[in-house]
Amino acid sequence: MTDKAKLDRRSFLQRAAFAGTAAAGTLAAPAVLAQAPIVLKMQTSWGAGNIWQEFAQDYADRVEAMSGGRLKIDVLPAGAVVAAFQVLDAVNDGVLDMAHSVPVYWYGKNKAASLFGTGPVFGGSATTMLSWFYEGGGKALYDELTQDILGMDVDGYMGFPMFAQPFGWFKEEVNTVDDLNGFKYRTVGLAADLLQSMGMSVAQLPGGEIVPAMERGVIDAFEFNNPSSDKDFGAHDVAKNYYLSSYHQASESFEFLFNRLTMEDIGPDLAAILKYGVEAASTANTAKAMRRYSSDLKWLQEEAGVNVHRTSENILAGQLKAWDELIPQLEEDPFMKKTLDSQRAWVEQVTYYEIMNAPDYALAYNHYFPGKLKM
Repeated sequence: MTDKAKLDRRSFLQRAAFAGTAAAGTLAAPAVLAQAPIVLKMQTSWGAGNIWQEFAQDYADRVEAMSGGRLKIDVLPAGAVVAAFQVLDAVNDGVLDMAHSVPVYWYGKNKAASLFGTGPVFGGSATTMLSWFYEGGGKALYDELTQDILGMDVDGYMGFPMFAQPFGWFKEEVNTVDDLNGFKYRTVGLAADLLQSMGMSVAQLPGGEIVPAMERGVIDAFEFNNPSSDKDFGAHDVAKNYYLSSYHQASESFEFLFNRLTMEDIGPDLAAILKYGVEAASTANTAKAMRRYSSDLKWLQEEAGVNVHRTSENILAGQLKAWDELIPQLEEDPFMKKTLDSQRAWVEQVTYYEIMNAPDYALAYNHYFPGKLKM
């Protein structure tokens, strides 16, 4: 952010606070409640019709409620101010106060961005890795990357541990690694490097461009994230084989980006609401995703004629082998090695407990709903 932009932004926030205080000062003591809200501009990386835009609004609604109306967030879809992949720069420059996105969308600045959600899968789920961000040193590493290495004037937090992303949509069945050879496939981040090494030609596209690219033949297979977004895109109109379960992006969370000057200027109490509102929205988003994703998967199967598969063990094993080959290349970068070492140590400790402690949920599901699971 330029010095002039910082001064303009600071002056705006100070004027807003002063105006509210002055107005309140003209009232009798019992009525000193009228204060103009501070309105913050947040753009997402999602289209207006995507369920994730609704998730971002859920966050904004909670912030407004927790602040007693002192904070309002104007939630804008991708493209309203900047392109989907440009929100980090816009927050840094003060064009936006906030953004709702994922780190992999600024992967072009530094490949290490992909480690914060779409990196190698050592066995930890998205919940495991979100816990690493807050309790295992991940936040400090994220700050080192964004603020020290890239010199960005931002503060970011993670929320909503996403369910493992489907391998995606194919016109024909794919059962082995050899079947993948030659596909023109959409994904993002290090998953692009991974799947290129498995014989695919990869295009990195924002969500809203996927189905049009499929229709034009730019790609012939793709993944985005979940059944609800895929349904909203019209994925079922361009392919009928949907593969759930994959190691290409199995531990991602949303990124809530804040301009650091904005966070300073609104005061510690409101800044705390913005920060901890991420945790509130994370729980709400998880509950809504469980309901909507499962319902939309059912619709895709029963109404849209989609064939839902689990990705084969042959392909999953091939993905792990490809990660094994990619990781040493990543670790040539000292920061990436430090981050991967931190993640491995966390997963080795935490996932051991998770797996050893977890009962076989599939066994119980099959007991009560026999014949439904096709493993």
